[in-house]
Amino acid sequence: MKKHKEKLDEGKIKLVTFVTFLMGFAQAMLIYVMSTYFELSIGTENVGIFYAVSYIIFLVILLNLHKFVRILGKSNVFYFSLFAKLIVIFGLILVEPSKIGIILMIAYIILGHIEWVALDFIIEEVSTDRMSGRIRGMHLTILNAGFLFGPFVSTYFLDKINFHGVFIFALIFNIFVFIFALLGFRKVNKKFEQKLKVLDILKKVLARKNIMRIYYISFVLEFFYALMVIYTPIYLRDLGFSWGEIGKIFTVMLIPFVIFQYPAGLLADKKMGEKELLFFSILIMGISTMLIYFIGTGSVVKWALILFITRIGASLIEILRDSYFYKRIDCRDVDVIDFFRTSLPMAYIFATIFSSFIFLFLPIKFVFILTGIIVLSALYPAFRLTDNRSEKEMGKS
Repeated sequence: MKKHKEKLDEGKIKLVTFVTFLMGFAQAMLIYVMSTYFELSIGTENVGIFYAVSYIIFLVILLNLHKFVRILGKSNVFYFSLFAKLIVIFGLILVEPSKIGIILMIAYIILGHIEWVALDFIIEEVSTDRMSGRIRGMHLTILNAGFLFGPFVSTYFLDKINFHGVFIFALIFNIFVFIFALLGFRKVNKKFEQKLKVLDILKKVLARKNIMRIYYISFVLEFFYALMVIYTPIYLRDLGFSWGEIGKIFTVMLIPFVIFQYPAGLLADKKMGEKELLFFSILIMGISTMLIYFIGTGSVVKWALILFITRIGASLIEILRDSYFYKRIDCRDVDVIDFFRTSLPMAYIFATIFSSFIFLFLPIKFVFILTGIIVLSALYPAFRLTDNRSEKEMGKS
C-alpha cells in the first residue's frame, strides 16, 4: 500500500503521553496481584487457565477489532473499552475473591488490552514513521514511569487493607484517564476503510517476511511477560517474602523501562537501526532469566538485582520491537496493527496452557528455565531481520 503523507501532532502526542502515564500506573496496580487474586479465588497456584481463557477471548476480539474501528472510529473504541473497564473495577470492589470475581478479573484483562491497542491506533495517527523510535521510546518511558510505582502502591494496600483498597485506588485513576481522554481524543476518530476477513489479514502479513520476524520476537517478549508476571509473585511468596518486600523488588525491577527505552529509540532513529540492539537485548534477557533458577531463597537485594537485569533486556526489546514495526507500516494499516498485537494473547495462551501442564510434573521454579529457552529462540529471526536505515545511514543530520 502506498503511504499517505504523515503529519506530527505534537499537542496530541503530549496528551497521549500524560494519559499513558495514568494508564500505566492504574494498570500496574493490578497486574502483579492478579495471579494472587485468582489463587485466593480457587485455592491453587496453578492459575494459568484463567489467563488462557482471557487471552483466547481477547485474541478473537483483536482479530476482528478493525471491524469495530470501521464502524465506530479509533477514539470511540478506546472510550468504550475504558468505560466498560470502569464498570468492571466497580464490580470488583463489591465482591470478595470468588467465581464472580474471577469473571470480572477476566473481563478486566480483556478490556485493558483492547484499551492499549486502541491507544496504539491513536498514537500512529498523530505521529510520523521517521520519529517512531523517539515517539515510541517516550511513550514507553512514560508508561513505565507509571508502572514503576504501581506495584509498590498495590502491594502496600494489599498488605494493609486487602484487595478492596487496591480496586478503589485503581478505579480513581481510571476515572482520571477517562476524563482526560474524553477531552483530548475526540477529534482522533478516523475510521478504518477496508473490509477484510481474518484470512485476508493473515495472507497480507505472511507475505511480509520482516513483519513476521518481528512478530515472533514480540511473541517471545510477551511469553516472557506472561510467565514472569503470573508466577514470579507466587514463587516469591512461596519463598517467604512479604508483600512489602515484593513491592520493593518489583519497583527496582521496573527501573530499566524508565532509564533505557527513550535513549534506545533515539539511537535506533539516528545512528544504527534496531537489528543489532535487538540481538544483544535478547541475549541479555534469555541468559539472565535462566540464571534465576539457581538463586534459591536469596535476599531482597539479590532478587531485585537479577530481575533488574532481565528487565534491561526486556525494556530494550520492547522499544526496539515497536520502533521497527511502526517504521514498516502506515497509520491506515489498522488490520496489520491488530495482527501484530495478537502476539500478546497468543503468547499468553501458549504460555499459560503449556505451563499449567508442565507444572503438574515439575516445580514452579522451572518456569525460569522454560522462559529463558523460549527467549533465546528469538535470536535467529532477529539475525534475519532486514534492518531499518537510521538517519545517519540515510545521510541526514
